Amino acid sequence: MAFFEIPLSPTPQEFTVMLAGIEYRMRVVYADAPEGGWLLDINAQVGTQIILGVPLVTGADLLEQYAYLGLGGGLWVATDGDPEAEPTFDNLGNASRLFFEVR
Repeated sequence: MAFFEIPLSPTPQEFTVMLAGIEYRMRVVYADAPEGGWLLDINAQVGTQIILGVPLVTGADLLEQYAYLGLGGGLWVATDGDPEAEPTFDNLGNASRLFFEVR
């Protein structure tokens, strides 16, 4: 299996990315609330909503429960120095990274 990093920065953002040969629009926002954190939306390039509000957490494939959608892989978050540390507002894209696993 191959992994590649989806480049992020520690700011809310929207961008396009190619996953398993299909272009998607992703949106990453920060919920500044108790038990909040970074959230991910995945939309089709034409704007159709596919997955909304997935928390960027470590230790699990973020797309596992959405396997039926056939996105062609998994999404993983890891933090430098402590792979289980959750991304913070300031370290997303710097020390906490998002990876797509092609299957």
